[in-house]
Amino acid sequence: MKRREQSQTEQLRQALAEREAQLQEARARLATLEDSTSLQVGRALTAAAKKPGRSLVRLPRDLYRLWRRSGTTRHSQQQRRPGAEPVRSFDADRQEARLLAGAVGGASDLLIAATVLGPQVQRALDPYIRAVPLRPHDAQIVMDGVDVDLVLVSASAAAPGSPWAHVGDPAAADRTRALHWVLESAAARGIPALLLDDAPTAPGLRALGFDRVHRGDAGVPLHLFNPVAAELAEGPETVFVRDTPAEPVPDILTGLGAGAVDADAPGLADALRAARVAVVPARGPHAEALSRRAQACGTRPVPHDPVAEETGETEGLAVAVPRLRAAAPTAAEQRTMLREVFLADATPVRLAEILSGLDFPPGTPGPELPLRGRAVAVLADPAGESEAEGLADSLLASRLRPAEVVVPDTAGRLPGVQRLRSEGVTVRTARFSTPDTPEELTRGDDRTVRLGGLGPDRWAVLADRATAPWAHLWTGPVGPDRLVDLVCAVECSDADAVGTVAAPAAAAGERGLFDRPTGEQYVFVSSLVPELARTALVRRGWNPAEWNRRGTRLLALGPDHGPGTDRDARGPAHTAADAPTGAVG
Repeated sequence: MKRREQSQTEQLRQALAEREAQLQEARARLATLEDSTSLQVGRALTAAAKKPGRSLVRLPRDLYRLWRRSGTTRHSQQQRRPGAEPVRSFDADRQEARLLAGAVGGASDLLIAATVLGPQVQRALDPYIRAVPLRPHDAQIVMDGVDVDLVLVSASAAAPGSPWAHVGDPAAADRTRALHWVLESAAARGIPALLLDDAPTAPGLRALGFDRVHRGDAGVPLHLFNPVAAELAEGPETVFVRDTPAEPVPDILTGLGAGAVDADAPGLADALRAARVAVVPARGPHAEALSRRAQACGTRPVPHDPVAEETGETEGLAVAVPRLRAAAPTAAEQRTMLREVFLADATPVRLAEILSGLDFPPGTPGPELPLRGRAVAVLADPAGESEAEGLADSLLASRLRPAEVVVPDTAGRLPGVQRLRSEGVTVRTARFSTPDTPEELTRGDDRTVRLGGLGPDRWAVLADRATAPWAHLWTGPVGPDRLVDLVCAVECSDADAVGTVAAPAAAAGERGLFDRPTGEQYVFVSSLVPELARTALVRRGWNPAEWNRRGTRLLALGPDHGPGTDRDARGPAHTAADAPTGAVG
């Protein structure tokens, strides 16, 4: 049974035990009440009133017997409870309600939010929150029946044609009244309410009583805007992104054969992937967001400001577009643009910033949940002090700080590992049952991928101690941006593992076309040398050469040539051509 299933089973068992204790207490109280003199006197008087004949004659005798019995009753001898009553907390009550409502894992994995969102915002937030959509006709019923952490509303939900069209406008009083009731209910329960002011809307929407109003959208959703499969996208090399459907395409772009796409069109991401240059508005509420989306798709954005171009303040489209369209962005440029979006403007980063400082109810994990999916555990087996120092230098210089580091217990006291502890990095140790021997290193299937001298079973032992969802198999020094690029790649693609493509071996003195580095990145492949993988996948101890056959999604990123890499060091710093068949070491 998986650990998550065990945790859920334990939670259900604990909730059942607490309910059983409450039931035993209720039974004890009922028995005490039934044995009380007051209840028996009341029953005797009721019987005498219903049948005055015979019962009225027996009433004095019954009352006398009750009086005699009450004098001999020892109130100290009460029925003992079967066990100590558990302390009920609000956290336990909320967790139990979530389990019974079917929201298993919601408290630990994702924030549960009652949402009134536009379609684009809904798609952007899907991987990061567990949405409970509200509609005007069932908002009260849903709010009464679910336990949520947040009420999230976007101004784009008030667009014409949506269920909440014109909410906040006096002409839509019924929808405004329903949303106002939702906010009042949330305030009474201590649930924060947030408004994403991402579109023009009626002023009455902002005045409904939100705890926070964020001016802007939810950031760049990298699972929608990314360069994955960009070579398969079809379209013109230049695209004009219209902020409004009525905006005309400039004549100079029409002469250059540029296409046009609306900023809110479903095919915006594909149009950006197919183009080399994207002309976006230089001003307006969506100017910065459109520029960032183009960069995430690997397209160079060109801001378009007709007034500035007429006065000569900026370079005209007739010069800028042909110059930038002459050559596609290089792999390094594409990765740099995507990296900056990942670090500063991606949806989990923006969502964490928006939620910070809100007063969440007890039992809510907090605003750090959107970024929890980026947590990485670095698995490493430094052979000596020099490799431990290289591990510390590599991780402390990384732009994405790992959540934890897992090393064998024999390496736990190396100076480099101790330096990681002193810098606040969580270090865990694992114990191998038997040490690796030279015979074990050479024994087994030739297709078994060994990383840094360790086989899959050894990596599984290290991964078993990790708690982060992702594991980085450290085999040598890497650049400060490598871990950022790896985590960004899985956020873009939802892949199970990311690494470099392993090239087949060539005969002595021969090198063919397929022995050269492919240079492919953000491409799904059938096999690779893994650098970042799901921790649960590494725990299984499977041979990485067989991961694809077991249903995993493998994404190639290309080698790391950034500063700080050691081309002579073992591990993923090598190119695909440098890696020998079935081994990296």
